[in-house]
Amino acid sequence: MSEPTEPTTTYEQAREELAEVVRRLEAGGLTLEESLTLWERGEQLAGLCQHWLDRARERLSAAAPDPEQGRA
Repeated sequence: MSEPTEPTTTYEQAREELAEVVRRLEAGGLTLEESLTLWERGEQLAGLCQHWLDRARERLSAAAPDPEQGRA
C-alpha cells in the first residue's frame, strides 16, 4: 500500500466548502440522492479538515520546547 499524499485542498478551502455543504443540507429541498451525495462530500471534507488540524498540532508539538527538559 502506498503512503497517502498531502491533500491539494487547503484547510481554508475545505472548511469553506464544508460550510456550504452544511448550508445546502440545512436549507432542504433536495432529493434523497442529492442529500446523500452532499453528506458524503461533507464527510470527506470533515476528514480533510481533521487531517490539517492534526498536522498543525503535530507541528506545534514538535516546535514547542519540552517543559520537562528545563527541570533538574
